[in-house]
Amino acid sequence: MPAPSFVPLDPLSLDDLLSPEEVAIRSSVRAMLDRDVEPHIAQWFETGGVEAPRELFREFGRLGLLGMHLEGYTLPGMSSVDYGLACLELEACDSGIRSMVSVQGSLAMYAIWAFATEEEKQRWLPGMGSGEIVGCFGLTEADHGSDPGHMRTTARRDGDDWVLDGGKMWISNGTFADVAVVWAQTDEGIRGFAVPTDTPGFSARLIKHKMSLRAAATAELVLEGVRLPAGAMFPEVRGLKGPLSCLTEARYGIVWGSMGAARSSYETALDYSRTREQFGRPIGGFQLTQAKLADMCLELHKGMLLALHLGRRKDSVGLTTEQVSFGKLNNVREALDICRTSRTILGANGISLEYPVIRHMNNLESVLTYEGTVEMHTLILGQALTGQNAFS
Repeated sequence: MPAPSFVPLDPLSLDDLLSPEEVAIRSSVRAMLDRDVEPHIAQWFETGGVEAPRELFREFGRLGLLGMHLEGYTLPGMSSVDYGLACLELEACDSGIRSMVSVQGSLAMYAIWAFATEEEKQRWLPGMGSGEIVGCFGLTEADHGSDPGHMRTTARRDGDDWVLDGGKMWISNGTFADVAVVWAQTDEGIRGFAVPTDTPGFSARLIKHKMSLRAAATAELVLEGVRLPAGAMFPEVRGLKGPLSCLTEARYGIVWGSMGAARSSYETALDYSRTREQFGRPIGGFQLTQAKLADMCLELHKGMLLALHLGRRKDSVGLTTEQVSFGKLNNVREALDICRTSRTILGANGISLEYPVIRHMNNLESVLTYEGTVEMHTLILGQALTGQNAFS
């Protein structure tokens, strides 16, 4: 048997752990991004969401990326590993692009799929899966991020209808969504609603002046006397269990996606180190550069192993909330460190949008915080380890 060879871009031979079908899914997502997104992504980032590519949703739908791990309603019903590999490729292109898909599938579609009435599922899910309908997810508020239990958005009964008042902040896809999943305080506790965005009293405002996730449109949602029929309310869940279960789905995608941003930055730095010369030789020949590349390689591929392990386990027996927090906390933190280290290898070129590294760095500052901050995931693990609640 011939001795195996060492491949710098796959040093642990992780591709050997994937099935041919999984490799094909990864390749098809990568090909679409190379064709339709990579030529434009730096410009979309530079313009700050003004040119948010809503038309991409139809292409995402054709590839089966929207709600790809959900079953029924003409949805693909693919595996968690399939979905993870797609998230990895999407975020290797840009975190904002992965967020568009994640918010659609793991937050808005998952909430409707899991909790809405059958009529609402039939109304929204097929079109959301094809990309003809775009969704967003309204949980976070300006004054209530990590503490959604004290949200101020309210829903009150008025005859057979519900009337919603309040606002949501930092909502991806919000400016062009057709339906918004909105969580609100009621006399019965927190309830979820599917809100058509053309309902009178609903508006969305583009958030400007942000320095992260600039290729994606991020909105503030405003609800002023938004009247909905009784069927728009999710009957199957109340309290924080509903929105938090949606966040767990989204966090799983981040475990994979963050490694995509890290991989892109690592590969950029590795290539750069072979071609950039200083003092008469490629900088990859210097010990300090090699040490940086070796550390980046180690953390990247450990993170990818963790993502694959969690994906296989999710498909076989499921994941605990703590296991998802484990993955999100580790992988985003290490991805951000990899991107920062890559930036140092590129020197001044590291801050140029001619390379993807500074874009990934800036984007990951948001990914580090959304779907649960570092502090929240640390305390989730801390409580699981000690049995003591340190949240309050």
